[in-house]
Amino acid sequence: MESTTAKAIEILQKLVGFETISARPNLDFISYVEEYLRGEQLEYHLSFDESEERANLHALTGPSIDGGVVLNGHSDVVPVVGQDWASDPFTLNQRDDRLYGRGAVDMKGFLACMLAAIPVWKSKPLKRPVHLSMCYDEEIGGFGAPVLVGDMGKTVPKPEIAIIGEPTDMKIVTGHKGGYELQTNFIGVAAHSCDPGKGVNAIQFATKFINNLEEVSQCLASRAERESTYDPPYCTINVGKISGGSARNIVADSCSIDWELRPLPDDDADLILEEIISYAKHQLLPQMRSNFAEADISTELFAKVPALDEKQSGKAAALIGEITGINSTQVVSFATDAGHFCNAGISTAVFGPGNIDRAHKADEFIKISEIAECLKFFDRLGDELSM
Repeated sequence: MESTTAKAIEILQKLVGFETISARPNLDFISYVEEYLRGEQLEYHLSFDESEERANLHALTGPSIDGGVVLNGHSDVVPVVGQDWASDPFTLNQRDDRLYGRGAVDMKGFLACMLAAIPVWKSKPLKRPVHLSMCYDEEIGGFGAPVLVGDMGKTVPKPEIAIIGEPTDMKIVTGHKGGYELQTNFIGVAAHSCDPGKGVNAIQFATKFINNLEEVSQCLASRAERESTYDPPYCTINVGKISGGSARNIVADSCSIDWELRPLPDDDADLILEEIISYAKHQLLPQMRSNFAEADISTELFAKVPALDEKQSGKAAALIGEITGINSTQVVSFATDAGHFCNAGISTAVFGPGNIDRAHKADEFIKISEIAECLKFFDRLGDELSM
């Protein structure tokens, strides 16, 4: 196992070196993985975004039959701009038991373990396959996963279980919230600030919209279920960015708001969103158009990440529990690609090395001991699929 751990670290060093920031091409990264898989004599398949500059990859070891387990991680990482790193974020740096680098824990460490474990799985008499899969653009909306899942449905036998290797401290996560990523745009009319009534101030109406979001948020919080295991136990709303206007002495003719919903699996998020948009359309827009007929409010949905429903995670949790002896599960509020696998009828859980609190920060790291623990799980997974 020590040699496999050393191999995983070597691979992680390569993976961290690729600056696979979300929405940028990841083909250099994928080419490296392709070369590695060819060296292991594994067949693989790619699926692409519309630009064909970003690719998903999936491969299979063991018998090409229905059943088995698909392991999944994302190739993209968040930016490092504005973060104060102690070392180059795209060069893996070891200090004691820690390996530092962008994506080390979220989640190239898991991907490196997957690749390093291939010889281990090949050495076992697998009766059910192990699928290895990697997605693009998870961090900005989970855009790669639905393409990957759809492609797998056409090109390989269907796995029974999916394990998404996000950092959970190797604890079994069977449910998480979804995510709606949105932007609402306000178009008003400019005027001199000495007589604001001659214009339509887009920022002021955007503020009213934000106030309504806060009211909806408070209403959702008041309906929180006492028995819920989620924290917080209700659909949350957050305004992350607002921009508009040009000068303090000009009535702002435009404004945009970036905001999000994070619904629980049982929430009717479409209904919540419909009510918010209805307020803008029927309450705010008539006020704006009373001064300017061409005023407008529009909302664009950039991403809709499905929640992971814990009612669909039983088989995945049972398998992980049988291998590890863990007899408890938990839910989290951050979103992953797990919902896409769950929605395809694959029992899905989130389970991976490292802690999510280290992700997206300067000096992100994964411990060597955590890599070794993940590889030990993969070894035992191979034994389980050989029975």
